[in-house]
Amino acid sequence: MTAPQMLAHLCDQMRHTLGDRPVAPRSGPRRLPLVKHLVIYLLPWPKGKIKGPEEAFVTPPGDWDEDLAMLEILVERFVKAGSRAEWPPHALFGRLSRRTWGRFCYRHFDHHLRQFGV
Repeated sequence: MTAPQMLAHLCDQMRHTLGDRPVAPRSGPRRLPLVKHLVIYLLPWPKGKIKGPEEAFVTPPGDWDEDLAMLEILVERFVKAGSRAEWPPHALFGRLSRRTWGRFCYRHFDHHLRQFGV
């Protein structure tokens, strides 16, 4: 994954988080409460071992500055939507609270930024 692809991928993930781009649910053990908690809050994320849903890889990279501005807009929308009663389910983990979505986003961003030494 290149840095521009990563930026487009994070935008796609935020669109999923906000419900702008619904994603088909996948079954599996990650939906179990204990597994979900371990993966999102505690366990290290292995590099190159976990593949997200294909809908998180649909937007091709564009202009770096425009893509970065879009990511900032999407993150700001997430922050401002704090009082929202219900959040869309995650494709792999199922229903998440705002707090858990926030933790997932943090871990996901951190995972990819570390790939580029940021």
